[in-house]
Amino acid sequence: MTDFDEHGRPEPPEAGDELETLTGFLDYQRSTFAWKCSNLSADDLTTKIGSSSMTLGGMIKHLALVEDWWFSQCLRDRQPQAPWKDVDWELDPDWDWISAASDAPEQILELWASSTAQSRLMVEEAMLEGGLDQRARRAPSKGQSPSLRWILCHMIEEYARHNGHADLLRESIDGSTGE
Repeated sequence: MTDFDEHGRPEPPEAGDELETLTGFLDYQRSTFAWKCSNLSADDLTTKIGSSSMTLGGMIKHLALVEDWWFSQCLRDRQPQAPWKDVDWELDPDWDWISAASDAPEQILELWASSTAQSRLMVEEAMLEGGLDQRARRAPSKGQSPSLRWILCHMIEEYARHNGHADLLRESIDGSTGE
């Protein structure tokens, strides 16, 4: 049974196996991000701090892309789905960040939720086929295919970094702080 903290985030297991620990910490980071992005308007999601171009809306869409890229495209060698498949990434490498400004909050939050759900399924499939040592079917641009273990650790790091950004943005929007 999973315990939840006062913000509704699932607590990572203190004595789980390797997969339970890695996915527990990833889900905790995902839930922290969801908490930081909750109950905000379209204007709130386009708020910037100082000279940074980062917004919570852009971050939501970016993390949806990152979920799809690492778990679906790299790990499982699936083709990109909408909206990623129709983007000219060479023309606009920051499309995920920039295009979010014209998306409704519900739209980008659903995109992110759908991407995380799909990622969980990709991890389940991979575990049935080869466990945490299984290599990604598609190598990222650096050439070597990382293991599922590496991808999970990378995604924990990706969310932890962006959760720090989300903390600052959320505090600038409505003064909300915490963890």
